[in-house]
Amino acid sequence: MYCDYLVQILTARVYDVAQETPLEYAPYLSARLNNQLLLKREDMQSVFSFKLRGAYNKMAQLPPSILTKGVIAASAGNHAQGVALAASKLGTQAIIVMPVTTPQVKIDAVKARGGEVVLQGETYDDAYAYARQLEAEKELTFIHPFDDPHVIAGQGTIGMEILRQYQKPIEAIFVAIGGGGLISGIAAYIKRLRPEIKIIGVEPVDADAMYQSLKAGKRVRLPQVGLFADGVAVREVGEETFWLCQQYVDDIILVDTDATCAAIKDVFEDTRSILEPAGALAIAGAKAYVEREQIEGQTLIAVACGANMNFDRLRFVAERAEFGERREAIFAVTIPEEPGSLCKFCECLGKRNLTEFSYRIADEKEAHIFVGVQIENRADAKQLVQTFENYGFKTLDLTDDELTKLHLRHMVGGRSSLAQHELFYRFEFPERPGALMKFVSSMSPNWNISVFHYRNNGADYGRIVVGIQVPPHEMQEWQAFLDTLGYRYWDESQNQAYKLFLG
Repeated sequence: MYCDYLVQILTARVYDVAQETPLEYAPYLSARLNNQLLLKREDMQSVFSFKLRGAYNKMAQLPPSILTKGVIAASAGNHAQGVALAASKLGTQAIIVMPVTTPQVKIDAVKARGGEVVLQGETYDDAYAYARQLEAEKELTFIHPFDDPHVIAGQGTIGMEILRQYQKPIEAIFVAIGGGGLISGIAAYIKRLRPEIKIIGVEPVDADAMYQSLKAGKRVRLPQVGLFADGVAVREVGEETFWLCQQYVDDIILVDTDATCAAIKDVFEDTRSILEPAGALAIAGAKAYVEREQIEGQTLIAVACGANMNFDRLRFVAERAEFGERREAIFAVTIPEEPGSLCKFCECLGKRNLTEFSYRIADEKEAHIFVGVQIENRADAKQLVQTFENYGFKTLDLTDDELTKLHLRHMVGGRSSLAQHELFYRFEFPERPGALMKFVSSMSPNWNISVFHYRNNGADYGRIVVGIQVPPHEMQEWQAFLDTLGYRYWDESQNQAYKLFLG
């Protein structure tokens, strides 16, 4: 059925609960980018995200006889809070089904807004299936987080506000994409009135369901998604949102975790506000667009769509932001194991600030140094590598190596002659009490663990690296274990940094 989104957005009921958020100039970022960057501050809503717009608009359209029976939703975060708040405002009951892996801070936030929380399953898909089951059993109305015209229209009021707040030329508007509800609503409005404005979606490189779908010309279901930007960790976009993005979205930019962390820091330096990873995606995308297109003097708008950040995660964000901004480089430098070598090494560094320095004697002839250095840009890092090489120091640039950034920098310490038939793997799994022990106990007792590193970064997921001694004749059994484990994994056995420091 055809939906006139311009009419739907103009008549949407959102302002009973939502505020018209400011469109703020970001002076620090604008100066760095040589363009005017404006932030649409949806993080300033009462639930700290845009989600209440769509949820309320959908529920406000329900007939009283349906609304009084109650509503149900599946969500691990922002949508849940939006539905709970809307239900409280409209005088009905909301049941929110959340995965058991949901952090307590988000569960408490939903309860504080009057929602009844039901924990079910380990993933959003599990929670969604159970919510649909309860919908039928209890005769409730399901409030979809993105694939619903009324939800899309509610989010589209953000586009209406942007054009009202800024009437001069706009080069592009950047919007994070999860299921596609936010960008669909904004694009549907903007393209009807100002079709010359580019609408650019931004997705994480490891959760790019819309990018893959538009590329394929049909909806693509991802086998798994990265969990860092959990607000957009959607394996399959909606039918309606996919159709709207086909019509109206000009481009999609993919950004990695480091770029997202850098964007969180950038916004903090401009506003003293802390966005969640999904909330900072649009800013990361705007930065990548400027670098790719080499534009200057244009007006760019990025939707800062959420600030429901787990405080403990800030440690990880701060650590990775420097990489995202290319302000820190990591090297493995091999120098002769002889007097005076370290002095020559320090001469190479000059007056640069060190962020990290690790060394352990492991060889009679060569010393392997793990070093972190503050840099101006990537060109500065390349120059430093050349300086090391000119001194005869073999150098490996590890700045973009995920294994190094997550684990090796915390565990450099030497090799072991006992680690025969060692495989080296990284794993990522939902973080919850007992998850680590469950992982360890799932392995065959015949395989010895030769090295292990786990670090809690305050995220909703855990990351570990494991050295496992698997004899060659048991490789088929090892692969079967990986196939049935259900967690994301990466084989790092051939990683150069691993070979240099631990292998």
